[in-house]
Amino acid sequence: MKAFFVDFYGTVVHEDGEVIKKIEDNIYKAGKAENTSEIGSFWWNDFQQMFLNSYGDTFETQRELERKSLQHTLSRFGCDPDKADELGNMMFAHWVRPPIFPDSKEFLAGSPLPVYIVSNIDTSDILEAISYHGLTPAGVFTSEDARSYKPRPELFQLALRETGLKPDEVIHIGDSLSSDVKGASALGIRTFWLNRFGKDVPEGVESITDLTGALGKI
Repeated sequence: MKAFFVDFYGTVVHEDGEVIKKIEDNIYKAGKAENTSEIGSFWWNDFQQMFLNSYGDTFETQRELERKSLQHTLSRFGCDPDKADELGNMMFAHWVRPPIFPDSKEFLAGSPLPVYIVSNIDTSDILEAISYHGLTPAGVFTSEDARSYKPRPELFQLALRETGLKPDEVIHIGDSLSSDVKGASALGIRTFWLNRFGKDVPEGVESITDLTGALGKI
């Protein structure tokens, strides 16, 4: 093995789940929904539909997709869709200042292999987050660079091409079974599922409970 490819949000730093809960609560209080779960389900499904169809000529950035899905969600539950920018900014603020997991800096400092970040996110946001935490990965590849999102192959292919590495020379680490494990595995890349919260491990999946656990497996 010659390098690690590593997801960022949910892997190196915390996801925006707490912010999403606050946004859902805001919509619930101002709109017409039975509960916040109804809001979250609609919002997620709407976002996912656009997300899965966003590649190549139809590509849109994460910020664009989130604004649109928020507008749709606000309208669906009887709220002013013009609030999408205000609510979206709560999420975007998290993207550039996310809390970091305690093991992340130890992993990056202790890895004997170069670590490349491979992330479904807009380039300027992740670069600001990386700078905020003083991280120094060997390189950063984003969905905006590839005009495609994991689990589609284009982002992984871009990272392989730019680093000059072959699939069997890389280990990809991520917290998503669908985006990270299935996406990378489809190209013949060895994967470690980062299972921080003790979920059941599917058959055939290599898992670790924190990033430093990867160092003993290479």
